[in-house]
Amino acid sequence: MGICVSKRSKVDTSVISTGTQSAESKIPNDSGKPLAVSQTASSSGTTTSTESIPSTPKVEQELRLSSKLRKFAFSELKSATRNFRPESVLGGGGFGYVFKGWIEENGTAPVKPGTGLTVAVKTLNPDGLQGHREWLAEVNFLGQLHHPNLVKLIGYCIEDDQRLLVYEFMPRGSLENHLFRRALPLPWSTRMKIALDAAKGLAYLHGGAEKPVIYRDFKTSNILLDAEYNAKLSDFGLAKDGPEGDKTHVSTRVMGTYGYAAPEYVMTGHLTSRSDVYSFGVVLLEMLTGRRSMDKNRPSGEQNLVEWARPYLVEKRKLYRLVDPRLSGHYSIKGAQKTAQLAHYCLSRDPKARPSMNDVVDALTPLLNLKDLASSSFNYQALQSQRTSRHSHLSNGNEISSRKGNVRGVANGSHMSPHHLSVKQNGKS
Repeated sequence: MGICVSKRSKVDTSVISTGTQSAESKIPNDSGKPLAVSQTASSSGTTTSTESIPSTPKVEQELRLSSKLRKFAFSELKSATRNFRPESVLGGGGFGYVFKGWIEENGTAPVKPGTGLTVAVKTLNPDGLQGHREWLAEVNFLGQLHHPNLVKLIGYCIEDDQRLLVYEFMPRGSLENHLFRRALPLPWSTRMKIALDAAKGLAYLHGGAEKPVIYRDFKTSNILLDAEYNAKLSDFGLAKDGPEGDKTHVSTRVMGTYGYAAPEYVMTGHLTSRSDVYSFGVVLLEMLTGRRSMDKNRPSGEQNLVEWARPYLVEKRKLYRLVDPRLSGHYSIKGAQKTAQLAHYCLSRDPKARPSMNDVVDALTPLLNLKDLASSSFNYQALQSQRTSRHSHLSNGNEISSRKGNVRGVANGSHMSPHHLSVKQNGKS
């Protein structure tokens, strides 16, 4: 029997999820039995279609196939993933599961694990027309688009109601995992390299491809990393052809992920390349701060990252209080200042005031090799001293209170930590 997995937040704004942990990484099956790729349950918090998946002949008429794509038989992918065993699972989400597999270097036949070409095989939840549309968009866009910063689509499978996609394998997983789920922080230089790679991918979609493409779902979980931390955009299920000719925007149903979608798109459904630029600004802010775009576990004034950080992005004196404390000062002062400034422009409430992605690439390129470490600066050392002093005060308060049999953090009973000490709500420090 198949396993249930929550749908990701690709729904209209009335039911957008605001959870801090992506469902894409939750794999609740521990039975050791093969996963039934044709059986999943949708979450109550999503909108799904009751229409059935179109028949194979009709689908083949909708495909804009590249001659370079390989067409796989379902049996080949079943064997390549060792019968879709749980041990082969790389991740999962609203689309379905992603399995690790092995195929011939230049063919479609499965091979012994650890040999041939390692691939990622994505399955489709057959829960109606929306899932099929996303599968079709993936094939049609990635089948035609080729760039070093886009994940390579190797091939596809279409048999009866089975819909699968075969991608190059990205061994280091997603940026989301490295930013928020790993014990060791992602180094500053690596963050800047990833930001530049992702910017180049978006710039290609907006202006380098034959026709402009709007990505529409730019977020940390959709940025995948290869063995050398080269970043590539994945998951084109929500991508749309951009406006052409005299048109200034594309009107569409609002879909995407809460916390990343541009405000004007959420309000009007008008989609432009500047909508992607806003989303890029959110991700840039996540890389700068080490915080999620939405986090209900934080105090009420800090749950929305953009609104919390916006007042501090243009104040150099307070920049130290924004930067991810896990970096321990191992970041470039000038690089962080320029990154904060760029995020500020990308997050402009006026879409016309946002830079193009080509401008973003130009702004990020000089920031890769800066050596002015914050840990060597007087201001950073003063801030660390302040944090240490407050942390010591917190510890002493606990010790004194505990002697009386009543453990409390500080005089007013509030919880404080080095991650939250430096900035108070309403932009006052």
